[in-house]
Amino acid sequence: MVNYIIHKIKIIRAVAIVTYKEWSAYRTHSMVSILVGPLFFVVQMVIWNAVYSGKETIGGLTLQMMLGYYSISILINYLVMDFADWNLQMLIHTGKYITFALRPLHHRFFALSQKIGHRILGLIFEFIPVLLILTVVFKLNMIPDSLLWFILSVVFSFLITFYVNYSIGILGFWLTKTAGIRSAVKLIIALSSGSLIPLSFFPVWCQSLFFFLPFQHTVYVPSMVFIGRYDLAGMTLPIPVIVGIQGIFVILMFVLSEVLYRFGNRRFTAVGG
Repeated sequence: MVNYIIHKIKIIRAVAIVTYKEWSAYRTHSMVSILVGPLFFVVQMVIWNAVYSGKETIGGLTLQMMLGYYSISILINYLVMDFADWNLQMLIHTGKYITFALRPLHHRFFALSQKIGHRILGLIFEFIPVLLILTVVFKLNMIPDSLLWFILSVVFSFLITFYVNYSIGILGFWLTKTAGIRSAVKLIIALSSGSLIPLSFFPVWCQSLFFFLPFQHTVYVPSMVFIGRYDLAGMTLPIPVIVGIQGIFVILMFVLSEVLYRFGNRRFTAVGG
């Protein structure tokens, strides 16, 4: 068992390093996103300062908590950003997936290793610079309420984001073109993950629906763990409990991706899209 784990770690390390080196050639793209993140925060700061005029709390959040929410959600997106859906459907439709189907390595594990390397690049060239900008320029307190719970929550967010996107990519086994459905799903995820607006601002019936979907665990939950409180659909849960629920959704999304993967593999004919 120990040798098996060591072997897997070596594979992750090798693939992650290669991916890091490959994408480091395009690090100017990361430099652009360094400007996008703070610009998005400035827009949110202007909007919410106007909205909070004369008000102490909205949706249970003070102005400082709201700005903290958006600042940490920006940083979380740098850490969990994923392209597994596009990459997998491209491999399927071009027929290049056959090279992975013949390997003794599960493609999902390979893709996850790629994401690790890609996000290490994001950590260095996106997350850290923007964190410094938000801390030094905007004077924000970027220290989480509980560092350990926050780190664990971000790890779970990282995995859930990957498994969700990978499951979307698997639809390429059944659909000739997936761009439309991918765009629709991305919109749903953006609304129900809390990346556009805190989920506590939606009607209670929407919040109840979001609670049973995996998407809130990608942005809203780690952002609220950072703040140190979790409220949704009239429920207030302790941080360890909501992080534990995150862990359950990691397992559920892993199982879903595996089921879809096995059914999809049966349909693959290696003739391209």
